[in-house]
Amino acid sequence: MLEMFKKKSNEVGAAGDSKKSGSLNGRKLRGVVVSDKMKKTVVVAVSNLKLHSKYKKYFNVTKRFKAHDENNEFRVGDKVIIQETRPLSREKRWVVISKL
Repeated sequence: MLEMFKKKSNEVGAAGDSKKSGSLNGRKLRGVVVSDKMKKTVVVAVSNLKLHSKYKKYFNVTKRFKAHDENNEFRVGDKVIIQETRPLSREKRWVVISKL
């Protein structure tokens, strides 16, 4: 019951929704572009705080996602919103929908 009221810090709500991607469902995450060396693909690093179960101290966990960038418009350092989508290649399951 309480899970529906919790919201992760990296997840974007209705205010960040965009009509660029055709999908209406799928997770949306906020991250930073760390690589743009591939054609039509960027690597986005998404950071999250986790609580250590024993020591009760927060630590940073970073996960990197490959996201589709059709027009090669996003550069290293850009803050972006990515959305989950169907598999586009072996490792690409995300698409960049907007810049923050």
